[in-house]
Amino acid sequence: MIDKKEKMHLPKITLDEFFSTQEVRDNKTLEEVQMIPIDKITDFPNHPYKIREDEEMLNMAKSIKELGVIHPIIVRPKEDGSYEMISGHRRKRASEIAEKTEIKAIVREMTDEEAIILMVDSNNQREQVLASEKAFAYKMKLEAMKKQGKRNDLTSYPLGTKLETKGTAEIIGEEFDDSRNNVYRYIRLTELIPKLLDLVDEERIKLRPAVEISYLTKNEQMDLLDAIECLEATPSHYQAIRMREKSEKGELTADEIDKIMEEEKPNQREQIKFKYEKVKDYFPKGYTVEKMQKIIENLLQKYQAQWQKMRNQKEDMR
Repeated sequence: MIDKKEKMHLPKITLDEFFSTQEVRDNKTLEEVQMIPIDKITDFPNHPYKIREDEEMLNMAKSIKELGVIHPIIVRPKEDGSYEMISGHRRKRASEIAEKTEIKAIVREMTDEEAIILMVDSNNQREQVLASEKAFAYKMKLEAMKKQGKRNDLTSYPLGTKLETKGTAEIIGEEFDDSRNNVYRYIRLTELIPKLLDLVDEERIKLRPAVEISYLTKNEQMDLLDAIECLEATPSHYQAIRMREKSEKGELTADEIDKIMEEEKPNQREQIKFKYEKVKDYFPKGYTVEKMQKIIENLLQKYQAQWQKMRNQKEDMR
């Protein structure tokens, strides 16, 4: 028997909820896909991934022109009534090329940290990701995750137990199939001047020497760029370490950079050879090999003087 004095506490149900079906109630929790004007969507601030208008982009635009956007983009609302792109920059650009005025989208309320994490994660499956793209994406996500971990009001990302057992960089590395150390290496690349970072993207400078170079001052990096352009050579890991060491001691001048860059690289020694048959026509008949060699050396000395003059002019213009 129930004691009459004991009150039964039943959940409160509104009239609308009483007459609605479970399916209707469930649908209220789902995000609605809607069509929104493309010109009301702004790009994500400091978006680290480049939007390449290559053959793949043109094919995507052709598909969108015929079938529309199959997978909706994700945006978040802004106070002025416009939207900020979170995931789908390439689909948006392809839609613009296809001359579409609207695009299928999910509008989602997100904090800055949640938006950054989703933006980076949504590009995780790209086939080709440049070193510079990884560098800025890793940095943005690392900072966002650390901020999220310090706050108690964010529950959309399960950081609590993860950050207790693993470092943030290790978590990012696992998600992107990279090591913790590589995450930090890539983040360090954000300290490079743009033209040196371009050389890393082009794979002319490898990751580890690029990390060492990132510790040089901006002026030292400019001097190194001049040396790379003039000598048509990039630094090895060993040369980059030496430059960093001299920079930390305040001893890295433009001349020191040139000396280091002109040194033979270990295991990369090359010899320049001229076949007699290929060069003999550039000299008068009867010239011996010794005479030819002497003239070539003199020409190289003149070239060096011209190069030094050009370098001095560049320094005067700074």
